[in-house]
Amino acid sequence: MMAEKVELTRNDRLSVAWRSQFLQGSWNYERMQNIGWAYSLIPAIKKLYTTKEDRASALKRHLEFFNTHPYVASPIIGVTLALEEERANGAAIDDTAIQGVKIGMMGPLAGIGDPVFWFTVRPILGALGASLALSGNILGPVLFFVLWNLIRMSFIWYTQEFGYRAGSAITQDLSGGLLKDITKGASILGMFILAVLVERWVSIKFAVELPAKRLAEGAYIKFPNGSVTGGKLQQILGDQASGLSLTRMEPNTLQANLDSLIPGLMGLLLTFLAMWLLKKNVSPIVMIIGIFIFGILMRVLHIM
Repeated sequence: MMAEKVELTRNDRLSVAWRSQFLQGSWNYERMQNIGWAYSLIPAIKKLYTTKEDRASALKRHLEFFNTHPYVASPIIGVTLALEEERANGAAIDDTAIQGVKIGMMGPLAGIGDPVFWFTVRPILGALGASLALSGNILGPVLFFVLWNLIRMSFIWYTQEFGYRAGSAITQDLSGGLLKDITKGASILGMFILAVLVERWVSIKFAVELPAKRLAEGAYIKFPNGSVTGGKLQQILGDQASGLSLTRMEPNTLQANLDSLIPGLMGLLLTFLAMWLLKKNVSPIVMIIGIFIFGILMRVLHIM
């Protein structure tokens, strides 16, 4: 006799959506929003899995690293709910597939949340509420509070439902390999976003001075002996504006040489080192403390 299919009801998904509003309630530097993410999924985990072992296993896989804008996490939650539902009903969906989809989606969506919510919706509503408050109207702050939470909560619910429906469509074609293609594509996109973020946010600057370079004739300004007339001064200023050096000896630094080779090279190497240490099961907290100590020592020694 075939076991009855277990499904997440609307109330189950509402419980998850409500809990997801506390996604950053236990934010940490090691795995970012992972505790809030796992907390959000607990109602679904309890509904989908009946044994203590299965529930513990599900909770453990959702305690992995997760970080994105707190509101745009909702469509990712929706897709994850669909994947977990199909897995609970016997579909061949492993931990790697679920984690791959999460990682692949959280990077691109994080870049959408800030400009939409923090830099557009909230400032507009804040300006509207402030204009009313400045005129002495008590509806100013009330209007801001009501509209902001109405938009925010509606977005969370409807995008979670959209993700849930999209996730269900993905899992219906498991035999055709669609989930595998989605996971692969999401992982590639996630790595692309990671590369962009490395170049933007990981910065290492060396302060080491190298022997100055002697410039060739014509690459620097020759100042005349004696007084300088107005016309000559104008020529000198024009030469400087065109890029000629004021001195024959040009300062030379280690950082300038590295930048001429590959800009951002040291930041990339530091990222590769962190990835290698993570593969060796080194705690992220230990890595963070180590980088802090190393940076302070390099600053004291005037190397960075």
